[in-house]
Amino acid sequence: MVANRGEIALRIIRAIQELGHTSVAIYETPDSAALHIRVADEAVWIGNGPRKDYLSIETIIKAAKSHGVDAIHPGYGFLAENPDFPKACEEAGIIFIGPPYEVIRDLGDKVMARKIMADAGIPMVPGTDNLPVGEEGVKVALEFSAKYKYPIMLKATAGGGGRGIRLIENDGQLREQLPLARSEAKAAFNNDNVYIEKVVIKPKHVEVQIMADKFGTTVHLGTRDCSIQRRNQKLVEIAPSMIEDTDLLDRICETAVQAAKAANYFNAGTVEFLVDRDYNFYFMEINTRIQVEHTVTEMITGIDLVRTQIKLALGMKLSFTQDDVKLRGHAIEMRINAEDPQNNFMPEGGKTVSVYRSPGGYGVRLDGFVYQGFTIPEVYDSLLVKLTVFGFSWNETVDRLRRCLRNYNITGPKTTIPFYLNIVDDPDFQKGDFDTSYLDTHPHLFEYKVDSSEVSKLAKLIAEIHYKKENPYAI
Repeated sequence: MVANRGEIALRIIRAIQELGHTSVAIYETPDSAALHIRVADEAVWIGNGPRKDYLSIETIIKAAKSHGVDAIHPGYGFLAENPDFPKACEEAGIIFIGPPYEVIRDLGDKVMARKIMADAGIPMVPGTDNLPVGEEGVKVALEFSAKYKYPIMLKATAGGGGRGIRLIENDGQLREQLPLARSEAKAAFNNDNVYIEKVVIKPKHVEVQIMADKFGTTVHLGTRDCSIQRRNQKLVEIAPSMIEDTDLLDRICETAVQAAKAANYFNAGTVEFLVDRDYNFYFMEINTRIQVEHTVTEMITGIDLVRTQIKLALGMKLSFTQDDVKLRGHAIEMRINAEDPQNNFMPEGGKTVSVYRSPGGYGVRLDGFVYQGFTIPEVYDSLLVKLTVFGFSWNETVDRLRRCLRNYNITGPKTTIPFYLNIVDDPDFQKGDFDTSYLDTHPHLFEYKVDSSEVSKLAKLIAEIHYKKENPYAI
């Protein structure tokens, strides 16, 4: 069973089917027209939702039992990060395709994760334990900021995916934001614990994909750069990192394996680091699930991460060693969202896709669930499709990405495509010169017009449709 929706559900279903197993999809009422329930071998309606049934462990376990499910893959998102889910699977006699309960619990608690890494000698950004409640917490926070100076980052202990993070610039902001951060963390994660980290100014966000089996073998699959973000959420992912110091990247990868072993890690995971302007690197967190951006790693290694996840969960050994992992070329993934970048990335839910025509060709991969005539639900994430391209050189990869974006026609909702075209044409991007401040320091990326070009594309498509009606045998 795939306990998720959207593009990641489709991605996992395909891997399950390739391995010769039966795939079972779940869906809430707003997803009744979703593609993943059409592609799966079986589908189970789990409730009206929205969202609550996708996140209900009890509901999903009940559905799994009713269909004789042997294993569950959680995909990514809140449920995949909830340690109670693998625990419930174990109690129900169902294999959880991911790390065990204890690992997700310990690494999901960012303060606990920092302690595990500190004990293992992993370099980390200076930070606090969980802040005490009330004035004592304010006192500890003020003492930390006095020692390490502003800016600092206020973070939810149970946070993840860019959520539960607040940038603090001064004492007044700290006093004001601390109680608000607690309330936000409680609402989002049912845990109001927060802590503080020193901010690394304009870092590169570099992460390492790791795989570990139950027999003590842990390998890394190279680096990814996820520095281009908005509101601490990734938009563009690149493999490998564009840092030219290969010795530094090797040390980061070795540290990632060390961190995974310190946490007794099993299955697929991502060890995330910040790299400062002096090329010092610091542990940030371990994501205990498959990542949205896993596609770029697959493109440069040739290793199917989801297929490997399933085989590891079924008790098999890793089928490759560290020496077998060979990185070639470059890959870039762009998350095409139904959002308006010129309006603070406002979601475009409720719009119908009137035209959908996608690019293709050598080195092009699409992971999506949208199709012509599909109405985008207003109640879920705005991701429509992930466009991933591969090239043997960086320039070739960028050129291929530009061609694909120009050929991509999604009419109906506004999307991030024209915004990405500006990124691809930006000289700094073309040089591989970017960090987490990229969008803030490149405001011209938001300057574009789409109406005339979209109308032109639509007119061209209508002309093609009329031509084919008049000439049904034309190629």
